Amino acid sequence: MSFAGRAKGWHAMNPRLGQAPAVISTQGLVKSYRGVQALKGIDLTVPEHSIFGFLGPNGAGKTTAIKLLLGLARPTGGSATVFGLDIAGRSRAIRRRVGYLAQDPRFYDRMTARQALRFSARFFYTGPKAAIERRVAEALELVGLSDRADRPTKGLSGGERQRLGIAQAQINHPDLLILDEPAAALDPMGRRDVLQVMMRLREHTTIFYSTHILDDVQRVSDTVAILNKGTLVAQAPIDELLSTRGGSAAYSLALRGDSNQVRRRLEEQPWVSALSVTQANGSPHLQVAVRDQAAAEKHLLRLVMADPGVTVLEFGRTRHNLEDVFVGLVEGAEHGR
Repeated sequence: MSFAGRAKGWHAMNPRLGQAPAVISTQGLVKSYRGVQALKGIDLTVPEHSIFGFLGPNGAGKTTAIKLLLGLARPTGGSATVFGLDIAGRSRAIRRRVGYLAQDPRFYDRMTARQALRFSARFFYTGPKAAIERRVAEALELVGLSDRADRPTKGLSGGERQRLGIAQAQINHPDLLILDEPAAALDPMGRRDVLQVMMRLREHTTIFYSTHILDDVQRVSDTVAILNKGTLVAQAPIDELLSTRGGSAAYSLALRGDSNQVRRRLEEQPWVSALSVTQANGSPHLQVAVRDQAAAEKHLLRLVMADPGVTVLEFGRTRHNLEDVFVGLVEGAEHGR
């Protein structure tokens, strides 16, 4: 197949009332090894063109889930589709449209970066040769390795090898990139470079990546799923996850004026679960936790502004640190909360 002949995207191939289905969808996916459940009935939905962070501690079952999606292992129970194709019966068709980066990518040491990509490209394209060379050059530029293209891979740094692995994974213009711990073993600069490559790739493909590095997830992901001991404990857009903790949302307000009446008025509302006031730069700052987000969005600001002696300087949803959210969800799941 030549580059020109490859159809991009899959809306036309999978029409469904004008909307493409989720790139990945799992229903009660289970995997057991010798009677031990590595995955316990997980339900995932990965939207197209998202950067989907699959988060969990080491041993949570992330790599097992990836093997199932790629058809490298068979599920014990449940089902899953990728591009609407069943992973059990259509794995070869799925893999043609997927790019995969293992946690520790390996290359022939004597090959240069250009030669490694040229080698991979020939598995997908028959030519012409000039078109393959253009695609290799595009991939090198995309991951910032053009100036190291003719250096042997054994001379590349860890971050450069990881970026070369990403270039190799997307050499065939995949509709889905699956990355297993793409930045786990890198120093801060290497991690930054890999995350920047992922952000550049999002306009071309969907990225599903596993990680246990919370900071990376908060920096680049727009949707997150948290896995712990084979159980899915949360799945949500990152903004929603960071603005919700323990099942409740919180709002922050900075005011000018006397906040006592505002505080009393808010404490009377049945949808307010907790309220605290601190002073900063001479102005009262309110933290309002709510049970009912819809009621808060409708009434909270109106109730505050109803006091003519108070001016609202700042208002917004409180964003928690992902580490706090992660620990809270995992500990809550382990203790049945």
